[in-house]
Amino acid sequence: MPDNPTTVLAFDFGTRSIGAAVGQTLTQTATELSNLRAKEGIPDWAELEKLLTEWRPDIVVVGLPVNMDGSEMEMTRRARKFGNRINGRFGYKIAFMDERLTTREAKAEAATQGHRGNYRNNPIDAIAARLILESWMTQN
Repeated sequence: MPDNPTTVLAFDFGTRSIGAAVGQTLTQTATELSNLRAKEGIPDWAELEKLLTEWRPDIVVVGLPVNMDGSEMEMTRRARKFGNRINGRFGYKIAFMDERLTTREAKAEAATQGHRGNYRNNPIDAIAARLILESWMTQN
């Protein structure tokens, strides 16, 4: 991680919703932003570009869903493709972060805030993105 303050944007990739969070390495803090709509894993690129333009991150972190044994699956490949497309379209440096158990932790946190468990209509992906970002900052 650079010694100077760095703005980081993080995404929790999903096929229907992609969570977004922003953080600052100087303060080691992360904040949930929004859940971007996605269709079959393809985001609204204009909506995503607005976030990138607003926050101008120094690096973008994308959560990588992997099996508990660390092996990759189809969603791992799709999340990696999503990150590579952000790099290709917008030129941002991409870091990938293991997101094992992040969804479980996000669901538990949402439940303490009164979430009723309807994740399709009320996604928790932004919470997961914040947790991914916090883990990335801890490791870097």
